Amino acid sequence: MKYLILIYSNPESRAIWDTFSPEDRAAGLGAYEALDKELVESGELVASEPLDDPATSKRVRVTEGRTLTTDGPFAEVKEYLVGFYLVECASEERAVEIAAKVPEAQLGLIEVRPAIDLAALA
Repeated sequence: MKYLILIYSNPESRAIWDTFSPEDRAAGLGAYEALDKELVESGELVASEPLDDPATSKRVRVTEGRTLTTDGPFAEVKEYLVGFYLVECASEERAVEIAAKVPEAQLGLIEVRPAIDLAALA
């Protein structure tokens, strides 16, 4: 089954990152590299990407066949999405185990959500 592991940030977690020394930042990024490597080797990684600042997003709306865009973010929120892992693994427990290895899990900023298998719905 596929699971989306959503990584969030907020002003408080960003402030923590901003206080890190270059060595601490390298160690934090190293945790992502190690997790990527583990998931590639296990065959569980489908995709993983960091996301740019929410201010760079576009809101898209189609009205009367016309596509309209406005500068983002989509909604005013306390926490915003900064990255994700899409994994295919045996169980929700395994997805949670993977999510616990994401550094932001220490701040409670990780969400695990199962993907719906559309083929199973047909």
